Amino acid sequence: MTTYLAPLRDMHFVMRELAGLDALSSLPGYEDATPELVEAVLEEAAKLAAEVLAPLNRTGDEQGARLVTDGVIAADGFKSAYQQFVGGGWNGLGSDPEFGGQGLPELLHAATVEMWNSANMAFALCPLLTAGATEALRQHGSQALKARYLSPLVSGEWTGTMNLTEPQAGSDLAAVRTKAVPDGDHYRLYGQKIFITWGDHDMTGNVVHLVLARTPGAPEGVRGISLFLVPKFLLNADGSVGQRNDVHCVSLEHKLGIHASPTCVMSFGDQGGAIGYLVGQENKGLAHMFTMMNEARQKVGIQGLGIAERAYQQAREYAKERVQGRRAGHRSGEAVAIIGHPDVRRMLMTMKAEVEAMRAFAYVMAADMDHAHKHPDSVERERRQARVDLLIPVLKGWCTELGVQTASTGVQVHGGMGYIEETGACQHLRDARIAPIYEGTTGIQAADLVGRKLAMDQGAAMFALIAEMRCVLLELEKSGDARLTLIGAALGTAIQALEDATGWVLSALVTSVDDALAASADYLMLTGYVCGGWQMARAALAAARKCRAGEDPDFHDAKLATVRFYADKVLPKASSLLEMVRSGASSAFDVPIEQF
Repeated sequence: MTTYLAPLRDMHFVMRELAGLDALSSLPGYEDATPELVEAVLEEAAKLAAEVLAPLNRTGDEQGARLVTDGVIAADGFKSAYQQFVGGGWNGLGSDPEFGGQGLPELLHAATVEMWNSANMAFALCPLLTAGATEALRQHGSQALKARYLSPLVSGEWTGTMNLTEPQAGSDLAAVRTKAVPDGDHYRLYGQKIFITWGDHDMTGNVVHLVLARTPGAPEGVRGISLFLVPKFLLNADGSVGQRNDVHCVSLEHKLGIHASPTCVMSFGDQGGAIGYLVGQENKGLAHMFTMMNEARQKVGIQGLGIAERAYQQAREYAKERVQGRRAGHRSGEAVAIIGHPDVRRMLMTMKAEVEAMRAFAYVMAADMDHAHKHPDSVERERRQARVDLLIPVLKGWCTELGVQTASTGVQVHGGMGYIEETGACQHLRDARIAPIYEGTTGIQAADLVGRKLAMDQGAAMFALIAEMRCVLLELEKSGDARLTLIGAALGTAIQALEDATGWVLSALVTSVDDALAASADYLMLTGYVCGGWQMARAALAAARKCRAGEDPDFHDAKLATVRFYADKVLPKASSLLEMVRSGASSAFDVPIEQF
């Protein structure tokens, strides 16, 4: 298994040339986010990822978390690593300074999230969930709850979880049956939740659960769900940790991957009722929880990027070292490293190009989030937020699906050795496979994109995005650079495919919802590939400028070649996906259920 080294050179390129890092420091509250500070933060994050988190990835996978009488015990080394993580201030990097956070831009936070997930995805899930819980509490919690719980969550002294799913409900939250009974100034909760990531552990002094439940007499369906804060340990009057609450992990799931991340079955109220506190308004819990879910979906999209980068590094280094076979077309001569073979080079270039496209897409969206939060112009804030709302399901769905594909390709590069656990390639594939499932499957993200995001404004936000893409296309066409012109030709075809698919989906939403939803996953993937191509085209324009100026020609020439490969070998998928979108449900409903 290779070590992990953060791709700092490409991270800096994307942040500066595509995501507009320099402009962020002019936003109110981000004045300290200078390029020098960002560089220093990324270098320190890279050290923590490489030297502390990555070495625990395999041992954590082999050992896993353990459930004992008193609760869950993290894999060896995880508690110490978490203490170093918190001690370095990493948990509060992008959080509100009012509660002890550093208030740095989401763009910088996104880059560190990529590193944590590349180095050790199982570990990274713990702060990922805490960030979501923190944001939900910050936006919807009472002043009293925020005063008692936010600071230790921001610092990472305590961790947070999200408790939605129940055995009978799955993704159908309308079927949630956990009860919350009023009892003075609090509630008592009774019920069971499943698939709770880091639902219990011994790394911190408390775990703060955000739980969906129903109060007596609440309406059926999602209109009757409320959100509650349920701590593992209740707090004393002075805010210190007190007695154990009636919430327990009763079993751990035995999973395909992320073994070091405990996936808990949580039981509430077995001994008189778990004490919880209402967050926000009664019966508005699902809306409040979506604050946490959208935060998590963005981070999970970056998780797909992170695991893809790690799988690429693993495959790249193996291909450089593994000597096997002669060069194509040569009957004699010495054996060469397999990176010299055309098909291995194709696989590696596909991995490299798609990882760089994912990074560009994810980081630019993170910068959009920063502008949506901080820009002084309300119109610009609304425009950026509309873009984020539109593309969050694409980021989550496309990047996680590509994460699995990239990890699978990494196994293939290794050949038979990739199927052997000792090489480490297997773990990346096993770990990556959960990401397209949790926080809403790819199908759920696609239904959100088509059924909500497109439908709510009749595609206005998407058509505005397409118009912006066409501005980049015009730059490519007017560049006079043959390399950029070729990239532009491929991008133009892909943009037209996205526009045509959008029109088809909007029409299908009126004439046949089944057709629209059956095509939604293909539409999401089409959108992802084109968004990736749009950002890669912007990268090519920036790289060409740098080459003309003689700046770091090796890196920028390689960037241009990588974009050209994406244009030649990846972007054509948009046209085939357009045809798949247009086929709608096709014959999917023509086969009786009995014939499946």
